[in-house]
Amino acid sequence: MSNAPLTDPGLEGTGSSVDPEGSLRAKISREMVRLYKEQFGRGPTKARTEFAGPDMVVSTLEESFTPAERKLAEMGEHQRLRDTRLYFQFATEKEFISAIEAILGRRVRAFNSSVDTRTDVSVEIFHLEPGPAG
Repeated sequence: MSNAPLTDPGLEGTGSSVDPEGSLRAKISREMVRLYKEQFGRGPTKARTEFAGPDMVVSTLEESFTPAERKLAEMGEHQRLRDTRLYFQFATEKEFISAIEAILGRRVRAFNSSVDTRTDVSVEIFHLEPGPAG
């Protein structure tokens, strides 16, 4: 097996080369953006996914609030906004979990979602079943 980095098709034109894990991270980020757009009506303008050890995936998504949600934040209605966003997230958790399982070929054992309503930064954390030892 070659140790040469693979070019991620999602990063063509950027001059970036990534390893297979980098390609998976990019694919997950794109899928999180798609799901946000589909589920919340607006996709984030920034998305980044990292593996936090062998069994955890963390996706950070920024600037995803709709105009109405931004207005709630401006009004200081942070708890109401947080409750609403997390309620929608809970209602669609199966879609998020299914996407990760399809991309990684591993089962998700737990899913956490959080939003900072003051900075419009959300995080999706997927705890995976332990992978094969190796």
